[in-house]
Amino acid sequence: MLRRHSFILSVAVLAAALGGRGVAHAEDKVSFITNWTAEAEHGGFYQALAAGIYKRHGLDVTLRQGGPSMNTQQMLAAGAVDMRMGASSGDALNYVKEGVPAVVVAAIFQKEPSILMAHPGVGNDSLAALKGKPIAISRNTIDTWWKFLVAKFGYTDSQIRPYTFNNAPFLVDKTLVQQGYLTSEPYAIEKEGGFKPVVFLLADDAGYASYATTIDATVKLVKEKPDVVKRFIEASIEGWYSYLYGDPGPANALIIKDNPEMTIEQIKYSIDKMKEYGIVDSGDALKLGIGAMSDARWASFFETASSVGLYPKDLDYKKAYTTEFVNKGFGLELKKK
Repeated sequence: MLRRHSFILSVAVLAAALGGRGVAHAEDKVSFITNWTAEAEHGGFYQALAAGIYKRHGLDVTLRQGGPSMNTQQMLAAGAVDMRMGASSGDALNYVKEGVPAVVVAAIFQKEPSILMAHPGVGNDSLAALKGKPIAISRNTIDTWWKFLVAKFGYTDSQIRPYTFNNAPFLVDKTLVQQGYLTSEPYAIEKEGGFKPVVFLLADDAGYASYATTIDATVKLVKEKPDVVKRFIEASIEGWYSYLYGDPGPANALIIKDNPEMTIEQIKYSIDKMKEYGIVDSGDALKLGIGAMSDARWASFFETASSVGLYPKDLDYKKAYTTEFVNKGFGLELKKK
């Protein structure tokens, strides 16, 4: 009896040493796909992977790059990935509109980094001044924030010029205005054209209230594995604080490995712009933590989008998101370190 008691005691001590779990548990596997090829705008996710943050949260994460030829919304709906990076609030409203059982569970970017940029010194110094001017935008943009600008500034579709993600037409035509991403195209123009373009961040200069770089999950995953969703979000948030305010080196190395065309100079520029303009850490995120979302913000965006005909006014937009996993101040202490 004494020997048996000693054996049981030893097992109890070993269990305590293993964190009270008794036996080791396998990490939960999660697949997540971004909305573009690897870049600094995905840095927090790469940091969480490279620095072992996901593993500390009990997750075995497969991080996949998206790209221009990949329909990640369809991949999520079909179960090819567990979660995806959404581009904007509009993506989520499209889930509801099209009956896709998916939902936004966190919004990493408080501001969508979409911009319009113009040549300096030609009078295009405000968004209002662009009325009637040629503006190069992509086909997808026509069905998103373009309609918002039409309603707010009186733009017309006759101003539209095709944009194929090639900066050459903008570089040679001083009258042309072009869409872009705050963290990308202005840098390319400075490098290729030798001048700084006039940049209008739609979130700040036009009041465009879309979230961006959202974490989207299937309704099924949220209902059946809420703890996995919670841990993925918290680990990703920790990754973003580490990437922005710590050493981004581990993530940057992995980004360049996945996307050899990316340069460290471009990455540093993007990080600087994200911090300068509060793309990730501003607004509600300052008090509620990265990933924050509010009912008021979603209501405002839906009202704007539906008023310009992008969505039916009776759409149940509240099905597009859940604040169950955010707004808890998670990670705020990491910013102070």
